[in-house]
Amino acid sequence: MVIDPMELVTGRVRLASLPEVVSRVCELIGDPRTSASDIGQVISEDPALTARLLRVVNSPFYGFPSSIDTVSRAVTVVGTAELMDLVLAASVVRMFRGIPPELVDMDSFWHHSLYCGVVARVLAARRRRRNIERHFVGGLIHDLGALVLYQSVPDLAARALALARERDLAIYLAEREVMGCDHAAVGAELMRTWNMPPVLEEVVAYHHEPQRAHEYPEEVAIVHLADVISGALETPDIGSEQIPPLEPAAWESAGFPVETLEAIVTDADRQFSVAHELIAPDHLEPA
Repeated sequence: MVIDPMELVTGRVRLASLPEVVSRVCELIGDPRTSASDIGQVISEDPALTARLLRVVNSPFYGFPSSIDTVSRAVTVVGTAELMDLVLAASVVRMFRGIPPELVDMDSFWHHSLYCGVVARVLAARRRRRNIERHFVGGLIHDLGALVLYQSVPDLAARALALARERDLAIYLAEREVMGCDHAAVGAELMRTWNMPPVLEEVVAYHHEPQRAHEYPEEVAIVHLADVISGALETPDIGSEQIPPLEPAAWESAGFPVETLEAIVTDADRQFSVAHELIAPDHLEPA
């Protein structure tokens, strides 16, 4: 059976729809006439999202010397693009419900995703990349396509999981064999449906195969490395116990000496406790 990622995503309106406030913020940020006050007003219509964002910008993630008590001030201090990424991060982890527990342990899934985002943030900061929050979000959402598969075609997803275990295959290769596509392709289609920035679409599409990235190769390489590192350290039970295979060229192109790995992990562990408290779903228990 061959699954068309576009038909899968667009055929599930519930999956393909971002919370209204997130969609409106994305539209506003794309409009050069938008002010910080405009964005702040829209976000403030969602009290829970407002509280989460203010906790993030007042956290050790940023370390601003004075308290930020309004969303419009957060927009001014953090920046509109970075704030959009934080809005997305704070919202997307609460969107997926009803995933069959026999397919995936959601606590483990979000633990891995969040840790991957934090590692990507650390790697991006060490490379002095612009907008390190976008790397964080890329790591956080890299496997969202898997949740679409688990929720939409659970029988086929279960067959792919069984095949991955039986033949010791990477899960994305097993998915291709069973469905004709993988969770990365489905996730990339979800990014297009949500009108997310092209960099996030490419990160999601090629996080297992960074050599295929053409527009944003360094961003994709960083999330690929973060996925491998977090998989090796966390060994999450997200359907396949195999650690994602490392593409050697990605490590080389990212330019991280091997001896820096211990410091990267130490920094990521410190940041993870903060990110978990601020962004993780309410039911997720810290490791």
